[in-house]
Amino acid sequence: MSNRTASATSQTSFYGRLIGHRDGFGFVRPDAGGNDVFISPKEMLKAMHGDRVSARVVGTDRRGRPEAVILEVVEHANRNLVGRLVNERGILLVVPEDQRIKHDVIVAPIDTMGAEPGQVVSIEIVDPPTRYTPPVGRVVEVLGGVDDPGMEVEIAVRKFDVPHEFSDEAQALAKKLPDEVRPKDLKDRVDLRDVPFMTIDGEDARDFDDAVYAEPVAGKGWRLLVAIADVSHYVQSGDALDRDAYSRSTSVYFPRRVLPMLPEKLSNGLCSLNPHVDRLALVCDMVVTTAGEVRAYQFYDTVICSAQRLTYTRAWAAMCDPLSEDARHLGPLAQTLGHLEEVFRVLLAAREARGAIDFDSVETYMQFDANGRIEKIVPRVRNDAHRLIEECMLAANTCAADILKRAKRHGLYRVHEGPTPERLRALREFLKVQGLKLEGGDEPAPGDYARLAKEIRARPDSRLIQTLLLRSMQQAIYTPENVGHFGLSYEAYAHFTSPIRRYPDLLVHRVIKTIIHNKGHYLPPYGDTGLDDPMHRWRNIGDHCSGAERRADEASRDVEAWLKCQYMKSRIGEQLRGTVTGIAPFGLFITLDALYVEGMIHVSELGAEYFQHNEVLHELRGERTGRRFRLYDSLVVQVARVDLDARRIEFQLVPSMIRATRASRPAEREPDFYALPQEEESESEMPPWLAEALAAHPSSRKKPSKKNRDKKALAPAEKIHKEKRSKKSAKQKVKGSPAEKPKSGRSAKTARQPAGRAGSARKSRRGKGTR
Repeated sequence: MSNRTASATSQTSFYGRLIGHRDGFGFVRPDAGGNDVFISPKEMLKAMHGDRVSARVVGTDRRGRPEAVILEVVEHANRNLVGRLVNERGILLVVPEDQRIKHDVIVAPIDTMGAEPGQVVSIEIVDPPTRYTPPVGRVVEVLGGVDDPGMEVEIAVRKFDVPHEFSDEAQALAKKLPDEVRPKDLKDRVDLRDVPFMTIDGEDARDFDDAVYAEPVAGKGWRLLVAIADVSHYVQSGDALDRDAYSRSTSVYFPRRVLPMLPEKLSNGLCSLNPHVDRLALVCDMVVTTAGEVRAYQFYDTVICSAQRLTYTRAWAAMCDPLSEDARHLGPLAQTLGHLEEVFRVLLAAREARGAIDFDSVETYMQFDANGRIEKIVPRVRNDAHRLIEECMLAANTCAADILKRAKRHGLYRVHEGPTPERLRALREFLKVQGLKLEGGDEPAPGDYARLAKEIRARPDSRLIQTLLLRSMQQAIYTPENVGHFGLSYEAYAHFTSPIRRYPDLLVHRVIKTIIHNKGHYLPPYGDTGLDDPMHRWRNIGDHCSGAERRADEASRDVEAWLKCQYMKSRIGEQLRGTVTGIAPFGLFITLDALYVEGMIHVSELGAEYFQHNEVLHELRGERTGRRFRLYDSLVVQVARVDLDARRIEFQLVPSMIRATRASRPAEREPDFYALPQEEESESEMPPWLAEALAAHPSSRKKPSKKNRDKKALAPAEKIHKEKRSKKSAKQKVKGSPAEKPKSGRSAKTARQPAGRAGSARKSRRGKGTR
């Protein structure tokens, strides 16, 4: 047992946050730190996911982890829930959309606001659950039918508690703001309206945080100006707009919809650096040498008038061909773009020289039809115009961090720490098997990672190795303690360039203004815990902003998963080629090559034998045939089932692939790919793809009622598949297959193919009654 675990479990009782799991059990994350403590499904009846509880350790679970009982709910987290109203034997219930909450909520007929069974509703919890009684609630909002356009976003913002409505006070304050820059706003500002700034952004961008300009200077270098929207001039610390912005902490981007951090009057209008209108800005004015170093910089308040709004596509076309129509359309601004490209080239060379890590990745975006359904998913092409803006923003962000550091002012840094000793040790063991080596000893530098990433680029298993290099590193966060940015190889880094959509950037602006105007230390009016310690308050604010960032990511992923499930409904029965992108004891995760959609093949679909999961080799291997399935194998699969409730897509191997796998992968062959043995994580900290996959295990398979089967009929492909599986199961019983007669002493990591899924002991809540 680790010291952290011991410290968390040696006390009689402790406080922590309850984290539910979709399979019914949960964990308490201790307030004092340490490992999560297991909570059984029976104990989970006393409280709900997110509640703050008092608990006591009473023993260990079957995996040897400390197990606790819940003594008391100290703070109820779920005052409001979103779910579907159902009628179960005359009783109205709301089944939460968040599958980490296993309590169905009883609603009295007079408290439904006229909602009909099957509709999506938002409810308020009136009576929380106890061990013996379910929670009681009342409907406060009827959202509509589950298939209504935009319902996926309405569910996600409530499911993940994303603020989505501005307060009346904030809206009233925004309405009072002017529509344009006033003469009195120009006081004590440097007038740069004659400088031909330009914005370069995506085709669908509406909020323009930044504008750039460059020109050569004496001494073989360039002057680079990065103008950032001066949001702090209009949003005052602690006012209604600021309170709402802090609550959101970030704009949330969904396909076809954006939840802005600020009201649209500011985000798309008064603060946005739109072309040909005066706008207030905070400028980072830099001198960049031919070696790509920022030799000097200064910050000052200014007013600008952007001369051109360019898209990445048009800017890239002009950069590629100075004689193109896009370049001619720019006129004199083509020269400015040329100077920006020159600065970009030297900054990029400096980035490579300092050893910043640059992994290859594929981003996708969705194209929709007139009905709001996905038409296709395509890769987003990243060109040098994207990189140009990125390098300019990185330069300004490092200057912002540097001025905070030099002035010794409290603020938020964007911190990315290097690998932990445990992850580093596991990574080195994996690389040793591969015949590779990560230099740097116990504390490798970013350059060591960068050199290895470059070395493996031509290898057939480069994607696997790159994935494991990424997994060895930690997540970037906001914190007042500057420990540098490992991935970018910066000693100090902060977010300064996006105050319209990120609250930490707005805070950095305010701190910089206190420095350049010789004012006292800035202390936000949030995060106060009663301690007379500014750093403690800044830490709380950093934690809040980091949490809001993760919350936004979760909500966005949930919406994308919903849309992809809808997209794949019409493709049930189709055969498509995909790549194995994840392996677990219970199956394979497949990403379709042409559609960029991920789904799962359950282990029971791989063949009539036991499959052993090897964590070191990252493979599933059949014990009888020796058939192997490994990361980044290419397979042909058939779309078998789509579960919109669980946001899950299921595949099955086509029969020809099952036969061919044995022939192409003999048991004696040494594997080409190996996988990094990861440190054990509690289920409460599982990555999203693994958490979703757990629901695919037979123990959590849904068993719908007759009415529900009529309502949600199985697709023809699945009906055929279930019939084949039933016949196969019957045949196995006659022959006494390995699936029926497991050998004694079998490894705990061996996966057993069930004879059929209909015998699952656990019934899904959505399969009851008339759901």
